[in-house]
Amino acid sequence: MNKFRNLLIATLSFAVLSFQQSSRADEGMWLYTAPPLDRLAAKHGFKPTPEWLEHLQKSSARFGSGGSGSFVSEDGLLLSNHHVGAGAIQRLSTKERNLYRDGFYAKTMAQELPCQNLEVNVLQKITDVTAKVNAAVKPDMSAAEAFAARRSVISQIEKEATDSSGLRSDVTTLFQGAEFHLYQYKRYTELKLVFAPELQMAFFGGDPDNFEYPRYDLDFCLFRAYENGKPVKVHHYFHWAEKGVQEKDLVFVSGHPGRTSRLLTLPELYYLRDFALANRLTRLYRLEVLANAYVQRSDENLQEGRQYLFGVQNSRKAFDGKLKGLFDPETISKKQKDEQDLLSRANPAQKKEYAEALQEIQDAIAITKSNSFMYGLLEEGTAFNTAFYTYAKTLLRSSEEFKKQNGSRLREYTDSGKTSLELALFSSEPVYPRFEEVRLADSLRYFEEELGLNHPVVRKIMAGKSPSVRAHELISQTKLKDASLRKSLYQSGKTLTGSEDVLIALAHEVDADARKYREVLEIQNERKEQAHSRIIRIRNEVLGLHTYPDATFTLRLAYGTVSGYQESGKTVPPLTTFDGMYQHSIDHHGKEPFDLPTKWLKAKSKLKLNTPLNFISDADIIGGNSGSPVLNRDGELVGLIFDGNIDSLVLDYVYTDTTARSLSVDTRAIVEALKSVYGAGNIAKELTSGHIAK
Repeated sequence: MNKFRNLLIATLSFAVLSFQQSSRADEGMWLYTAPPLDRLAAKHGFKPTPEWLEHLQKSSARFGSGGSGSFVSEDGLLLSNHHVGAGAIQRLSTKERNLYRDGFYAKTMAQELPCQNLEVNVLQKITDVTAKVNAAVKPDMSAAEAFAARRSVISQIEKEATDSSGLRSDVTTLFQGAEFHLYQYKRYTELKLVFAPELQMAFFGGDPDNFEYPRYDLDFCLFRAYENGKPVKVHHYFHWAEKGVQEKDLVFVSGHPGRTSRLLTLPELYYLRDFALANRLTRLYRLEVLANAYVQRSDENLQEGRQYLFGVQNSRKAFDGKLKGLFDPETISKKQKDEQDLLSRANPAQKKEYAEALQEIQDAIAITKSNSFMYGLLEEGTAFNTAFYTYAKTLLRSSEEFKKQNGSRLREYTDSGKTSLELALFSSEPVYPRFEEVRLADSLRYFEEELGLNHPVVRKIMAGKSPSVRAHELISQTKLKDASLRKSLYQSGKTLTGSEDVLIALAHEVDADARKYREVLEIQNERKEQAHSRIIRIRNEVLGLHTYPDATFTLRLAYGTVSGYQESGKTVPPLTTFDGMYQHSIDHHGKEPFDLPTKWLKAKSKLKLNTPLNFISDADIIGGNSGSPVLNRDGELVGLIFDGNIDSLVLDYVYTDTTARSLSVDTRAIVEALKSVYGAGNIAKELTSGHIAK
């Protein structure tokens, strides 16, 4: 779940489908500045107040690791998924103490563990800056000039907002370029681990159960936010619901969906289906085989590579489901019909402008397609799959980009993103050279296979050596394993183009080509954004709809009801229990990944086995929503999003409530487990009371 790419899919006219379905479906990832008040009132008899919405907004949190979370006590306690916090938990693990595998419990605040490279953001303010951004782009500008002008004004807006408020300030593109909103966040970087269950409990059922239902996962963990060495005091946090959910209850999800592709056009849909996703899956299958082979060699390898393997497996299964959705004829036919419906209502001038905009998108796609593979290899770094190369590239570009005016820099090197960049670069988190060498050797081999041994860039990078020899040379000789050295190089202000470090030298070798391909794709994205802006305007003129933009890893509000569904003629109930978890393990003979920790086997007699463990709803979610709080009408916490079922993967392109479901950990299970299994009554009390137990 760690941040995320520009997927191109779906069709503009999905908005028509949204409108047609709204009377029966709880659809939408809604902006907090434009919530669906009338729809909620008409269907559910509930109309949120501004105060209710503000409380949800300022209690919700975004994890920089790629997921969501929330404050759950006035003393800075943060709740999210185990798999969202897994990177931090893994970095705190040692050979002697594997917290990722065995779990962790800080009995006192003094035992809470400081995290490396973990950032949490809480949204404070949203401002529409569309007019200011668009004013910088003149009608006679080329796409390249328009991109430069837009980048400059966005950087200026972000810098001014950051300087005046002290908040992290990001301009987010909405409606594929039709709107631009400034999001301002309170940033927390001093975080400590408070509690994490065993991996067996957080990911019970493993890959076989991933994206399936029924599920029995205790996928949660707890951190605490600090400032100046003391727990933060927050006014907005979610109160623990005294009464849990039951079937047909209305629930709300306040989280950060990563990326959807519902408002894009049919040509982009075909591009993803026939090219981009297929290539991505081929790469993921290769990485899965590599990581799986590595972790099976020893317990030490397992500790080093298990989290990476989980991430690859999760992505592979998700993208596989998305691709299958695109090959569903019904998905395509819906898009085609909706486009026809829209155009049938448009006047001749609107039809002409729509056709011109669509042609612009098709032309941009053609150029993107011919450059995207080299962009992936050199700019995204699929040819150099190691964290050490990422450090090298960041150091090299920092030494160059920070000499430029803020508005002329690459997006990730602007002043607004500097704190996050430094947090990652200076982190002393453990990186495992043996595993990094294996990953790098495989990616260099992939580099050779795809481009051929005689390609000039291949010859330059490989220096006449085999992938394994070259990878060993680069990993063993680089000095970038040392966080203090990275910090020193960064702060020196010196240009590093002549650096003697082998990986910085490698990054310099490919930097000009990488920048070239990046510029090509950024210009094509500008062309598409301008075309989409015209299409969105036509849509609004024709349909006059109040709808929502595609997900952008910014805070959204979704809602739905706790509800089961029909599968193969059978009713799938909406809630599972601890009792069902034990039975699920028995049904699989207690074999991995359906084995239970010894602690849980011993505690069975003490548990209330009928306690709900997981539940499902038809709330509209996608990747990035992991860790999102699930609330009742009173804004009280009843659950924690941790997954969707296999049918939910199509939600990237089109909403359906037939069998697609979001999966949540029930808050009743969290409290019961803390008290009856882990002996962590003090944490359970803090959750239910909202403050540190005395």
